[in-house]
Amino acid sequence: MKARLVAVLALAAAPVLAQQQDFSEVEIKSEKVAEGVYMLTGAGGNIGLSAGQSGTFVIDDQFAPLTDKILNAIWAITPQPVRFVINTHLHGDHTGGNENLGKAGAIVVAHENVRKRMSVEQLGALGRKTPPSPEGALPVVTFTEAVTFHWNGDEIRVTHAAPAHTDGDSIVHFVKADVVHMGDLFFDGSYPYIDTGSGGRVDGFLAAADQVLAATGEKTRILPGHGPLATRADLQSYRDMIKTLRDRIAKLAAEGRSRDEVIAAKPTADHDAKWGSGFMTGDAFTGFVYDSLT
Repeated sequence: MKARLVAVLALAAAPVLAQQQDFSEVEIKSEKVAEGVYMLTGAGGNIGLSAGQSGTFVIDDQFAPLTDKILNAIWAITPQPVRFVINTHLHGDHTGGNENLGKAGAIVVAHENVRKRMSVEQLGALGRKTPPSPEGALPVVTFTEAVTFHWNGDEIRVTHAAPAHTDGDSIVHFVKADVVHMGDLFFDGSYPYIDTGSGGRVDGFLAAADQVLAATGEKTRILPGHGPLATRADLQSYRDMIKTLRDRIAKLAAEGRSRDEVIAAKPTADHDAKWGSGFMTGDAFTGFVYDSLT
């Protein structure tokens, strides 16, 4: 079981592993999503970008060693400086560039739980410890429920979600562009990682998906935290999978079965071919769901 969680632990311990990982071959690629809105991919969480005369607005910033490559990719799109960075949650593959971009003049914004957790040592999956982030990497503006930016001709709504991936997750909705960035509330094409050590809960994934589905239409483009650019139909499929497996695992737990017994029952077996081929196996996902329910 532990061997199957190596990639999961990499997410939870990203600040430490970033110091050891070789990023020299990583290429930052950009994809236009809507007018003035882009998705950047490299190593770590997908980056959202709003480009326009107001200035550059960035959602998540991957790992610190990639900042120069990320900025070069941004400058290939727009010469405007990065004015704001939104962190969708605390993990280092989404916040690793905070300090660098802050020094370059960007204001880092996140839910208050992101700053609280980044300020102290974190105990994540399987007891993995992550040290506190340096002061310069912490969000300097925090909010409790929601904050709206009127920026680059759009209304950008940043909303706190119920505890899901962590207890500090945010959804970013570009209303005019009809684009949503869901951070790690959405792993397109794979089972999600539920960071129970950071307050994550499986039911929050369902609530977040329902929230986005209710606020969007068939033409909405959705940026997942990991995976390819998605549609509303992709999100619906993801939501339905989580609901089905959550209910199966809850039923087994209610019967009094232990964590190991529930995993051994293979409740995800008929979904593993589609959703379990990435870093999160069906067994690992079952364990995290069990933990979050019990």
